[in-house]
Amino acid sequence: MAASDLELRVTSRVAWRIVPFLIVCYFVAYLDRVNVGFAKLTMDADIGLSDTMFGFGAGVFFLAYFLFEVPSNLALDRFGARRWIARIMLSWGLISGLMAFIPNIATATGLSGEHTFYALRVLLGFAEAGFFPGIIFYLTLWFPSAYRGRMIGYFMAAIPLSSAIGSPISGALMGLDGALGLKGWQWLFIVEAAPALILSVVTYFYLTDRPADARWLDDEARHWLSARIAAEEQVRAKVSPASVLHSLVDPRVLAASAIYFGVVSCLYGVGFWLPTIVKGFGVSIALNGWITAIPYAVGFLGSIWWGMRSDAQHERLRHLAIALACAAIGIGASAALGDPLLKMIALTLGAFGVFAALPIFWTLPTAILSGATAASGIAAINSIGNLSGYFGPFAIGWIKDQTGSFAWGLAAIAGCAALALVIALILGHDHALERAPETQTT
Repeated sequence: MAASDLELRVTSRVAWRIVPFLIVCYFVAYLDRVNVGFAKLTMDADIGLSDTMFGFGAGVFFLAYFLFEVPSNLALDRFGARRWIARIMLSWGLISGLMAFIPNIATATGLSGEHTFYALRVLLGFAEAGFFPGIIFYLTLWFPSAYRGRMIGYFMAAIPLSSAIGSPISGALMGLDGALGLKGWQWLFIVEAAPALILSVVTYFYLTDRPADARWLDDEARHWLSARIAAEEQVRAKVSPASVLHSLVDPRVLAASAIYFGVVSCLYGVGFWLPTIVKGFGVSIALNGWITAIPYAVGFLGSIWWGMRSDAQHERLRHLAIALACAAIGIGASAALGDPLLKMIALTLGAFGVFAALPIFWTLPTAILSGATAASGIAAINSIGNLSGYFGPFAIGWIKDQTGSFAWGLAAIAGCAALALVIALILGHDHALERAPETQTT
């Protein structure tokens, strides 16, 4: 069999085996992370939260996430994805479910509802730390560089998919108010935590750590994939930071972290507050769910299409720049528009830009990081970038309380996307690092 035919067969087999399952896992992870935005619609009054308090509590998750991200990813490299990702999903499922019982926990501990909310969000950040960068690192162990734009795009499409599908579901669950004596927001946390607990068990038995362990591949496929990944690893090792410590202070890693900070500020800054923005249109909670789903449905398509397009054209930087420009323009325009239809069109353009940028962005650092430095470097980028998950929601909540409007908060995060675009163009990208080793040596 010709090498090209073998390559196509192996990558297709691996993709169908691994990627759909990872999409389901990340779907559940992201839903558990941001469903607090829907819970806010009625939870705030029940536990006594202002917009500033909610913004702080929603964002404090990312401070805990930041502290544990690198150690968690190094543990994944040490113990294997199968065990570590299963542990992550079990712990976050348990804590996410506990969010439903904030009033009970507050009564039992003597804490206020506000501080119980903060504490559980911190614990959720610790529990989930390492999941996303762990999966990005895991994908580098299974897919050659030429396929990563589309594969990361498929995986990250779970973010808008979880919101596009999850928003109407969350809206419907909020309608269970009073069932069995629980509020709708409590049912939301309970029902949406259950899949993580189930998937933690499935993950332990389903995932395979590395190609060499894949008994579901035949010998030829397993040997080819292991050799190809090892050859690309040798190419990256020549430009990779020398050690785990060096990867944490490498200028390229820090620049990539700044870019990711800008992208994620848009992702969570809008994501946590979008149901509240739509609520201002005067619609019902159920209709809110359907309207909120629109930008994410477009973002889902953008994530997949833009990643495939980038792979097909063997180009990264221009694709990333265009996506970031769409994010900045769309979110910036939404800040200036009062008409609900025009505001949603602008936010939808912004969502396309954000979700199209994400998979392209991750092809840049994975082309220059290898071995343990890939685990630590990817985690560092994700942890620093995700600090904007704290600052974005908190800043928008604080600005909203001060001004009575979301306009200046949206303008601020649009500026973060514009700054990310400038840094990306300065950083640049050497696509030769993503070529197959066979191509580079001819």
